Amino acid sequence: RDGGPPRLEPTKSRKSPWTRLLIVTLMGCGLVATGYRSSLFSSLFNDRGLRLLPEEDAIRDPLAEFGACAKRNLLETGLPFLKDVAPIDVPEFENRRDRLAQALVAEDVDAFVVEPGYTFKYYANVSQPEWEVWESESRQIPHSSALLFEAERARLLGMPFVDEIQIVPWEEHWNPYETLQTSDVFHQLDRRPRLMVDEEMRDFIQRGLGNAGFEITGLKGRVEEVRQIKTSKEVAILRAVNTGTVEAVRLYPGLTETQIANALDDALRAAGLDPFFDIVLFDENASNPHGGTNGSKVLEAETFVLIDVGAHLYGYSSDICRTFFPPFFPEPAQDQGTPSHIAEKLRVWDIVFEAQTMSIHQMRENSTAAMVDIAARDVISQAGYGEAFTHRVGHGIGIKAHESPYLNKGNTGAWLKTGMTFTSEPGIYLVDKFGVRHEDVLLVDSDNEPILLTGSRAESPWRP
Repeated sequence: RDGGPPRLEPTKSRKSPWTRLLIVTLMGCGLVATGYRSSLFSSLFNDRGLRLLPEEDAIRDPLAEFGACAKRNLLETGLPFLKDVAPIDVPEFENRRDRLAQALVAEDVDAFVVEPGYTFKYYANVSQPEWEVWESESRQIPHSSALLFEAERARLLGMPFVDEIQIVPWEEHWNPYETLQTSDVFHQLDRRPRLMVDEEMRDFIQRGLGNAGFEITGLKGRVEEVRQIKTSKEVAILRAVNTGTVEAVRLYPGLTETQIANALDDALRAAGLDPFFDIVLFDENASNPHGGTNGSKVLEAETFVLIDVGAHLYGYSSDICRTFFPPFFPEPAQDQGTPSHIAEKLRVWDIVFEAQTMSIHQMRENSTAAMVDIAARDVISQAGYGEAFTHRVGHGIGIKAHESPYLNKGNTGAWLKTGMTFTSEPGIYLVDKFGVRHEDVLLVDSDNEPILLTGSRAESPWRP
């Protein structure tokens, strides 16, 4: 490379942490893009096995180079997972509200009460930040009730309705719950209005509605299923965001935990995804499923890396996890002996993978949520690690990363139905040693095997 007379430095020298860091970075960046890795190596090493370091490299930021390389590798794939995927359109929102109306009739309920948040986003494309106000009462159900001076702002939100929406305004010295109760919204009823409140509804609003004469019930039954059962457009977005997240994760097996997390976020943003959490843990730090350490641990050759990450696309969530060795730690040949501490990691990796496989087999219509969890838990318990599997096997996923139904062994009353989407994420966590978790997202498909929405499952600790 151009840049002035190079200086020579042995490739195995440990005197310069910068040299070692850059080599780790480039190999990590080549985990997926093997061809790109080869071209990098040809420019970094001469025929005597010595690394060429032009003077310009001495002042270059290796972390910045790693981040740029990672983003470039992801973008050069052409982002095929984003092909033919689009935001939810107005007809889809109309269809959701039609299904909600049918479900309310089936449950003998007169209205569904929501606040700006995930459920309001699902039905009317308004999130809490888009309707954030200074006073708590002003946040409630703007599509039905709003402070008089906020009514026009509610109309300007551009909610996806074909017909004009009805807003019941109230002034600050009025009781908003009584105002709603005496409005013409419910005047044709010959009974106390029955309201179903969303699971995110704050308690003081539920009490206010009850005190005003409404009959209140919690989210359940057919109404809850409207959001649980995904349409083809929702499935397409979930497949895109989860597949894209897996592709990004495979680019990052180097540096410190925090540096990997930051680079991962940058790559996801470059691909048009919006990261909202990432958990990057090395070895003993991963024995706590969600970490809690300061992110300063540095990757070494035999480190077991656990990465759990989520991003948004068009309002829908990814939530995937991979556990793997860095690519510069060679996979042992079958005819070679494996050190005991590596053998234990491999054994646990295989057990967790088998547990995930069994939970996936059980993830079909007319299974209960408990049955899916127990299928994975039995594998881990029979292998002698039952107490090290410390959480449920999975959860529903959609516009919210964690939503019902929840796949735990006590949830015997929740039945899986075609169109529901779930994570499967069993794990084993050995305190002060390491942790292993595999997580993929799947779509229930009648009595068939569920459909994978993360592109591909892990194949081995070297092919995540």
